[in-house]
Amino acid sequence: MKRFLIFTIKILLLIFFVLVVLDIAYTKVYLQSSTRGKIDYVYNSKARSYDVVILGSSRANNHFVASMFEKKGLKTFNYGMSGGHLFETSLLLKLIIERKYEIKNVILEADLNLSNEQESESVAPKFMPYIHNSKVIEAHFAQQQDFWALYYIPFYRYIVFAPQIGFREMFDVARQKPTKILNHLGYNPLGKNPNANMKNDLTNLKPLHNKYYEEIKHLCKANHINLIAVMTPMCTNTKGLDYFQKVNKVYPEIHNYENVVEGDQYFSSCGHMNDTGARLFTSKILNHFLINKR
Repeated sequence: MKRFLIFTIKILLLIFFVLVVLDIAYTKVYLQSSTRGKIDYVYNSKARSYDVVILGSSRANNHFVASMFEKKGLKTFNYGMSGGHLFETSLLLKLIIERKYEIKNVILEADLNLSNEQESESVAPKFMPYIHNSKVIEAHFAQQQDFWALYYIPFYRYIVFAPQIGFREMFDVARQKPTKILNHLGYNPLGKNPNANMKNDLTNLKPLHNKYYEEIKHLCKANHINLIAVMTPMCTNTKGLDYFQKVNKVYPEIHNYENVVEGDQYFSSCGHMNDTGARLFTSKILNHFLINKR
């Protein structure tokens, strides 16, 4: 029995040692990367200077053409993250500020993402490789239910979030396999989709007094950044479009641009404009908030 216990303890210690080594190895790889996505592009960067930083979900990523800002002499990058919620948007802004970026304006897409305060299953895990190296990331996740296991059990986060940060992604990071995420200054242009569902229903969606939107407002005010919060277009055949009026009842300062681009020819799906629609929308935002204000 004694031999069995000793053997078991040795096996457990060996497993723990292997997990620690793997955790260190994976993390070291991620700490060398700055070209795979927008999170590592910020985390592993030094101070940058921007006239305009664009934040939000895919409805920012697909709707704001950064090169159009640049053509007007405005240094710009689109940090919108497809699949992201305001939970991740707030954290990314915290990292940007921690890296001491100089930012004059933040354009924030704040519409459908106001309806929840949850973390994104696809985007939040991409912050995990840095959780032991960043007090900002640690603090942001500290109130989440699974924080203890993710933070204290070595390699656990790489197992749980294998699709996002597991072996395949780590290997691609190690060999610096390029992605398209940082192309076009972070803007992701969409084409026309002939099979797209041009219907949507927002009837049951309710905007919250959102904790993470409040964080973003506070961060911008504290760092003297001009915050421009906007709602972006939906396709015409959408039920419950009064959702956008409900947003303004909670947050009157958010500019409602839901209906400034109309017509299915401008949309790739009901909630996402194609490149033509995005360029039309971006020109309106530029003229209304930046060009005529300089």
